[in-house]
Amino acid sequence: MIPTLRVSDTVLVDVAAYRLRAPRAGDLAVFMPPVPSRGMPFIKRVIGVPGDTIRIVDGVLYRDGKTVPEPYDNEAPQYDLAVERDTIVVDGTPLDPAVADIPPRAMWQAPNRIPAGFYLVLGDNRNYSDDSHLWGFAQFSGPFVAGPLAHRRRARFIGRAVMIAWPLDHLRIIR
Repeated sequence: MIPTLRVSDTVLVDVAAYRLRAPRAGDLAVFMPPVPSRGMPFIKRVIGVPGDTIRIVDGVLYRDGKTVPEPYDNEAPQYDLAVERDTIVVDGTPLDPAVADIPPRAMWQAPNRIPAGFYLVLGDNRNYSDDSHLWGFAQFSGPFVAGPLAHRRRARFIGRAVMIAWPLDHLRIIR
């Protein structure tokens, strides 16, 4: 999540946030990823929510056809990405549901919109981040529907990062 977060940062997480409302685009969400992580949660920025169309073309993020300013972005993504054809397509290649959390076609409300219960999440250090462009959607809850943890582990959004608490020279509210 560099430059927003550094490896040494201690983050306070609002664990009630997603009991009161759904994750929103721009949130720094803490969640259990759909890939093996030794039980450790991931923290990533929510880029797309259910119903959104998402594209990254020539390093520019588009949500529902509109350019999204990303002042937190470390450098422009060096890959193209699209939610289309009931999958996530990266550089023209669809992600494989055997290795990525891509729900089956029956769970999609539209072939080019993020399905209900799923979120596109990316690290701010896009080109070096272990995120949705590699392992598919972050799933809000329930057993993972696809990927290496399919039907073996449960998805869970833990909360929203709200503050960097340590070290003191990094102390600040996360917006």
